[in-house]
Amino acid sequence: MQAADRLRSLTVVLPCHDEEDNVVSAIRDAREAAEQAAEQHEIVVVDDGSSDATGRLAAAAAAEDPRVRVVVHERNRGYGAALRSGIAAARCDWILLTDADLQFDLSELVRFVEPARTHDVVVGYRLVRMDALMRRVNAYAWNRLVGQVFDLDVRDVDCAFKLIRRDLAQHLALTADGAMISTELMARAALAGASIAELGVHHRARVAGQQSGADPVVVLSAFRELRRIRAELGAAPVRTPPASEPPHPAAA
Repeated sequence: MQAADRLRSLTVVLPCHDEEDNVVSAIRDAREAAEQAAEQHEIVVVDDGSSDATGRLAAAAAAEDPRVRVVVHERNRGYGAALRSGIAAARCDWILLTDADLQFDLSELVRFVEPARTHDVVVGYRLVRMDALMRRVNAYAWNRLVGQVFDLDVRDVDCAFKLIRRDLAQHLALTADGAMISTELMARAALAGASIAELGVHHRARVAGQQSGADPVVVLSAFRELRRIRAELGAAPVRTPPASEPPHPAAA
Protein backbone atom coordinates (compact mmCIF):
# COMPACT_ATOMS: atom_id res chain seq x y z
CA MET A 1 0.00 0.00 0.00
CA GLN A 2 1.13 3.55 -0.72
CA ALA A 3 1.73 5.85 2.25
CA ALA A 4 -1.43 7.81 1.43
CA ASP A 5 -3.46 4.61 1.71
CA ARG A 6 -2.15 3.61 5.15
CA LEU A 7 -2.76 4.68 8.71
CA ARG A 8 -0.22 7.19 9.97
CA SER A 9 0.71 5.08 12.98
CA LEU A 10 -0.53 1.91 14.65
CA THR A 11 -0.07 0.09 17.95
CA VAL A 12 -0.85 -3.63 17.90
CA VAL A 13 -1.77 -4.88 21.37
CA LEU A 14 -1.21 -8.60 22.01
CA PRO A 15 -2.44 -9.82 25.42
CA CYS A 16 -0.78 -13.14 26.32
CA HIS A 17 -1.17 -15.71 29.04
CA ASP A 18 0.82 -18.93 28.61
CA GLU A 19 1.18 -18.51 24.84
CA GLU A 20 4.74 -19.79 24.43
CA ASP A 21 3.76 -21.84 21.37
CA ASN A 22 2.17 -18.83 19.65
CA VAL A 23 3.77 -15.59 20.81
CA VAL A 24 6.72 -15.52 18.38
CA SER A 25 4.47 -16.15 15.37
CA ALA A 26 1.92 -13.65 16.71
CA ILE A 27 4.57 -10.91 16.90
CA ARG A 28 5.80 -11.76 13.41
CA ASP A 29 2.26 -11.67 11.96
CA ALA A 30 1.51 -8.41 13.76
CA ARG A 31 4.69 -6.84 12.38
CA GLU A 32 3.92 -7.89 8.81
CA ALA A 33 0.32 -6.70 9.00
CA ALA A 34 1.29 -3.38 10.58
CA GLU A 35 3.95 -2.70 7.95
CA GLN A 36 1.29 -3.10 5.28
CA ALA A 37 -1.41 -1.05 7.01
CA ALA A 38 0.52 1.77 8.69
CA GLU A 39 3.44 4.10 7.99
CA GLN A 40 4.78 3.59 11.52
CA HIS A 41 3.95 0.95 14.08
CA GLU A 42 4.75 -0.60 17.42
CA ILE A 43 3.75 -3.92 18.99
CA VAL A 44 2.86 -4.05 22.68
CA VAL A 45 2.92 -7.54 24.13
CA VAL A 46 1.21 -7.80 27.51
CA ASP A 47 2.48 -10.83 29.42
CA ASP A 48 -0.36 -11.43 31.86
CA GLY A 49 1.45 -13.44 34.51
CA SER A 50 2.45 -16.32 32.24
CA SER A 51 4.00 -19.36 33.93
CA ASP A 52 5.65 -20.64 30.74
CA ALA A 53 8.24 -19.12 28.38
CA THR A 54 5.90 -16.46 26.96
CA GLY A 55 7.61 -13.58 28.75
CA ARG A 56 11.11 -14.71 27.86
CA LEU A 57 10.24 -15.14 24.19
CA ALA A 58 8.51 -11.77 24.03
CA ALA A 59 11.49 -10.10 25.72
CA ALA A 60 13.82 -11.68 23.16
CA ALA A 61 11.68 -10.30 20.33
CA ALA A 62 11.78 -6.85 21.94
CA ALA A 63 15.58 -7.03 22.22
CA GLU A 64 15.79 -7.66 18.47
CA ASP A 65 13.23 -5.07 17.37
CA PRO A 66 12.82 -1.70 19.16
CA ARG A 67 9.27 -1.49 17.81
CA VAL A 68 8.30 -4.36 20.13
CA ARG A 69 7.65 -3.55 23.78
CA VAL A 70 6.63 -5.88 26.60
CA VAL A 71 4.37 -4.97 29.50
CA VAL A 72 4.57 -7.50 32.32
CA HIS A 73 1.94 -8.39 34.90
CA GLU A 74 3.67 -10.20 37.75
CA ARG A 75 0.51 -12.22 38.33
CA ASN A 76 -2.37 -13.25 36.10
CA ARG A 77 -4.86 -10.39 36.30
CA GLY A 78 -7.22 -11.38 33.48
CA TYR A 79 -7.85 -10.67 29.81
CA GLY A 80 -9.49 -7.32 30.45
CA ALA A 81 -6.64 -6.12 32.65
CA ALA A 82 -4.17 -7.14 29.95
CA LEU A 83 -6.06 -5.19 27.28
CA ARG A 84 -6.30 -2.15 29.56
CA SER A 85 -2.54 -2.23 30.15
CA GLY A 86 -1.91 -2.50 26.42
CA ILE A 87 -4.22 0.43 25.67
CA ALA A 88 -2.54 2.55 28.35
CA ALA A 89 0.91 1.76 26.91
CA ALA A 90 -0.02 2.59 23.29
CA ARG A 91 1.66 5.61 21.68
CA CYS A 92 0.35 5.56 18.11
CA ASP A 93 -2.75 7.12 16.52
CA TRP A 94 -4.63 3.84 16.17
CA ILE A 95 -4.73 0.66 18.27
CA LEU A 96 -5.43 -2.83 16.96
CA LEU A 97 -6.73 -5.03 19.77
CA THR A 98 -6.22 -8.67 18.88
CA ASP A 99 -5.05 -11.93 20.47
CA ALA A 100 -1.83 -13.92 20.35
CA ASP A 101 -3.54 -17.25 19.67
CA LEU A 102 -3.19 -16.98 15.85
CA GLN A 103 -6.93 -17.37 15.25
CA PHE A 104 -7.10 -14.37 12.92
CA ASP A 105 -5.34 -13.56 9.67
CA LEU A 106 -3.92 -10.15 10.53
CA SER A 107 -3.17 -9.45 6.87
CA GLU A 108 -6.87 -8.55 6.64
CA LEU A 109 -6.06 -5.40 8.60
CA VAL A 110 -5.47 -3.52 5.35
CA ARG A 111 -9.22 -3.71 4.70
CA PHE A 112 -9.84 -1.79 7.93
CA VAL A 113 -7.90 1.29 6.80
CA GLU A 114 -10.57 2.73 4.50
CA PRO A 115 -13.47 2.60 7.01
CA ALA A 116 -11.11 3.98 9.66
CA ARG A 117 -11.00 7.24 7.69
CA THR A 118 -14.65 7.90 8.53
CA HIS A 119 -15.17 5.94 11.76
CA ASP A 120 -13.72 5.91 15.27
CA VAL A 121 -13.89 2.14 15.70
CA VAL A 122 -13.78 -0.65 13.13
CA VAL A 123 -14.92 -3.96 14.59
CA GLY A 124 -14.41 -7.36 13.04
CA TYR A 125 -16.95 -10.14 13.11
CA ARG A 126 -16.19 -13.78 12.40
CA LEU A 127 -17.66 -14.83 9.06
CA VAL A 128 -17.50 -18.50 10.08
CA ARG A 129 -16.59 -19.19 13.69
CA MET A 130 -14.15 -22.11 13.89
CA ASP A 131 -15.10 -23.27 17.38
CA ALA A 132 -16.91 -26.25 18.85
CA LEU A 133 -20.71 -26.17 18.61
CA MET A 134 -21.32 -25.46 22.30
CA ARG A 135 -18.87 -22.56 22.25
CA ARG A 136 -20.69 -21.10 19.22
CA VAL A 137 -24.05 -21.50 20.95
CA ASN A 138 -22.75 -19.80 24.09
CA ALA A 139 -21.28 -16.97 22.03
CA TYR A 140 -24.59 -16.43 20.24
CA ALA A 141 -26.47 -16.28 23.54
CA TRP A 142 -23.89 -13.89 25.02
CA ASN A 143 -24.07 -11.55 22.03
CA ARG A 144 -27.87 -11.47 22.27
CA LEU A 145 -27.71 -10.80 26.01
CA VAL A 146 -25.20 -7.95 25.95
CA GLY A 147 -26.87 -6.49 22.87
CA GLN A 148 -30.11 -6.17 24.80
CA VAL A 149 -28.57 -5.09 28.10
CA PHE A 150 -26.41 -2.35 26.56
CA ASP A 151 -28.51 -1.70 23.44
CA LEU A 152 -25.51 -2.52 21.25
CA ASP A 153 -25.91 -3.28 17.55
CA VAL A 154 -22.65 -5.23 17.17
CA ARG A 155 -22.66 -8.67 15.55
CA ASP A 156 -19.69 -10.24 17.33
CA VAL A 157 -18.77 -8.20 20.39
CA ASP A 158 -15.97 -10.54 21.51
CA CYS A 159 -14.21 -10.77 18.13
CA ALA A 160 -10.54 -10.04 18.84
CA PHE A 161 -10.05 -7.85 15.79
CA LYS A 162 -10.86 -4.26 16.77
CA LEU A 163 -9.25 -1.11 15.39
CA ILE A 164 -9.87 1.96 17.55
CA ARG A 165 -8.53 5.50 17.75
CA ARG A 166 -5.99 5.74 20.57
CA ASP A 167 -7.32 9.03 21.93
CA LEU A 168 -10.79 7.50 22.19
CA ALA A 169 -9.61 4.23 23.73
CA GLN A 170 -7.47 5.95 26.35
CA HIS A 171 -10.32 8.22 27.43
CA LEU A 172 -12.80 5.38 27.99
CA ALA A 173 -13.12 4.58 31.69
CA LEU A 174 -12.55 0.84 31.23
CA THR A 175 -12.67 -1.21 34.41
CA ALA A 176 -13.28 -4.87 33.45
CA ASP A 177 -10.54 -7.32 34.35
CA GLY A 178 -12.03 -10.30 32.54
CA ALA A 179 -13.81 -11.24 29.32
CA MET A 180 -16.41 -8.50 29.80
CA ILE A 181 -13.82 -5.99 28.57
CA SER A 182 -14.91 -6.34 24.93
CA THR A 183 -18.51 -5.49 25.72
CA GLU A 184 -17.49 -2.66 28.03
CA LEU A 185 -15.24 -1.18 25.35
CA MET A 186 -18.03 -1.14 22.79
CA ALA A 187 -20.68 0.08 25.25
CA ARG A 188 -18.54 2.96 26.50
CA ALA A 189 -17.46 3.86 22.95
CA ALA A 190 -21.10 3.98 21.84
CA LEU A 191 -22.04 6.04 24.90
CA ALA A 192 -19.24 8.47 23.97
CA GLY A 193 -20.80 8.91 20.54
CA ALA A 194 -18.15 6.98 18.60
CA SER A 195 -18.97 6.02 15.02
CA ILE A 196 -18.63 2.27 14.51
CA ALA A 197 -18.14 0.20 11.37
CA GLU A 198 -18.09 -3.60 11.07
CA LEU A 199 -16.15 -5.84 8.71
CA GLY A 200 -16.22 -9.61 8.34
CA VAL A 201 -12.95 -11.44 9.02
CA HIS A 202 -11.87 -15.04 8.69
CA HIS A 203 -11.45 -17.11 11.82
CA ARG A 204 -9.08 -20.03 12.41
CA ALA A 205 -9.21 -22.88 14.88
CA ARG A 206 -6.72 -22.66 17.72
CA VAL A 207 -3.92 -25.17 17.18
CA ALA A 208 -1.74 -24.49 20.24
CA GLY A 209 -2.35 -23.30 23.78
CA GLN A 210 -5.64 -23.51 25.67
CA GLN A 211 -8.82 -21.45 25.54
CA SER A 212 -10.19 -20.19 28.83
CA GLY A 213 -13.46 -18.61 27.69
CA ALA A 214 -15.58 -21.61 28.73
CA ASP A 215 -14.00 -21.92 32.17
CA PRO A 216 -16.83 -21.64 34.75
CA VAL A 217 -14.75 -19.16 36.78
CA VAL A 218 -14.32 -16.96 33.70
CA VAL A 219 -18.04 -17.20 32.85
CA LEU A 220 -19.18 -16.32 36.38
CA SER A 221 -16.74 -13.42 36.50
CA ALA A 222 -18.10 -12.11 33.19
CA PHE A 223 -21.66 -12.11 34.54
CA ARG A 224 -20.59 -10.32 37.71
CA GLU A 225 -18.79 -7.67 35.69
CA LEU A 226 -21.78 -7.36 33.36
CA ARG A 227 -24.05 -6.43 36.30
CA ARG A 228 -21.50 -4.03 37.76
CA ILE A 229 -20.75 -2.22 34.49
CA ARG A 230 -24.43 -2.00 33.57
CA ALA A 231 -25.03 -0.31 36.93
CA GLU A 232 -22.09 2.05 36.38
CA LEU A 233 -23.33 3.12 32.96
CA GLY A 234 -26.80 3.81 34.32
CA ALA A 235 -28.57 4.30 31.00
CA ALA A 236 -27.96 2.18 27.95
CA PRO A 237 -25.96 3.78 25.13
CA VAL A 238 -27.79 5.17 22.15
CA ARG A 239 -27.97 2.46 19.53
CA THR A 240 -25.39 2.96 16.79
CA PRO A 241 -26.67 2.55 13.22
CA PRO A 242 -25.27 -0.50 11.40
CA ALA A 243 -22.51 0.40 8.97
CA SER A 244 -22.56 -0.89 5.42
CA GLU A 245 -19.81 -3.27 4.43
CA PRO A 246 -18.07 -3.55 1.06
CA PRO A 247 -18.10 -7.00 -0.53
CA HIS A 248 -15.66 -9.33 1.21
CA PRO A 249 -13.12 -11.11 -0.99
CA ALA A 250 -13.64 -14.84 -1.39
CA ALA A 251 -11.86 -17.07 1.07
CA ALA A 252 -8.49 -18.35 -0.07
